[in-house]
Amino acid sequence: MARLAHLLLGSSDGADDLAADALVAVWHQWDRVRAADHPAAYARGVVANLARSRIRSLVRERRRVALFSSQRSDHVDDPDVSAVVDVQAALVRLPFRKRACVVLRHAFDLSERETARTLGISVGTVKSQTSRGIAELERLLGPPDGEGELPGTAEAEQTVRTLRSGNTGHTGPTRHSGHMGHAGHAGGGS
Repeated sequence: MARLAHLLLGSSDGADDLAADALVAVWHQWDRVRAADHPAAYARGVVANLARSRIRSLVRERRRVALFSSQRSDHVDDPDVSAVVDVQAALVRLPFRKRACVVLRHAFDLSERETARTLGISVGTVKSQTSRGIAELERLLGPPDGEGELPGTAEAEQTVRTLRSGNTGHTGPTRHSGHMGHAGHAGGGS
């Protein structure tokens, strides 16, 4: 749950707290969780909903701060940033639903159906949001038009190709026996 929170929030700041809040929420609704067809999906859905709320709150707070602060730029350019950091930064720029679909499908190796169940959306929406999210990551991580390749771009693009293929090489949770394949798999309708 902490790993999912970290990937959805885009940083480790608050991810453990969000996971703890999710555990408390799951505990308070334990009868409901236990009765659910897929308790793990229910718990991941709680994390996703709390992350969405946290992001919205942060966006509102940043807008308020921006009204009262100077026009200085918060963006820091660092050409030595590793590919993983580049991908994480690109993930943060994705709209929440696209980010959640990409993270659940590729970082957590969930099937389209499991992702849909977790987020409370249709399998078709998972397919389209995942595909669009990956395409947007490729665009965000590619070189600017008319320019040569930026430092770290090749590594970042390789990371996106790895995400697209579904071979994340992570040592996270194991796949569920109901795994239906990776993005681009022709099977697994809604």
